[in-house]
Amino acid sequence: MTNEANIEKIMADLKMLSRDAEAIMHATAGQAGEKAGELRDRLSAALEAAKVTCQQVEAKAIAGAKVADKTIRAHPYESIGVAFGVGLLLGVLVGRR
Repeated sequence: MTNEANIEKIMADLKMLSRDAEAIMHATAGQAGEKAGELRDRLSAALEAAKVTCQQVEAKAIAGAKVADKTIRAHPYESIGVAFGVGLLLGVLVGRR
């Protein structure tokens, strides 16, 4: 998996976790008790932290993609050469096995 695919999977997992946590909070809203209230508060705080982290990861991924795009557009032939060289090197390494 590429780094970009890992980031997308993490973001999708965080969003799914966020939806599940919100569903749990709504399902247990009617339950009384000090422990239940404390757990809901902790879950709410963790949920907000996860949302912030997801937004930060998404912003970093977008910024990284923009930088890569600018670099490739500024140096198209060098980018093609580097991609060709990396592909050739990986092909040689895989071919040895």
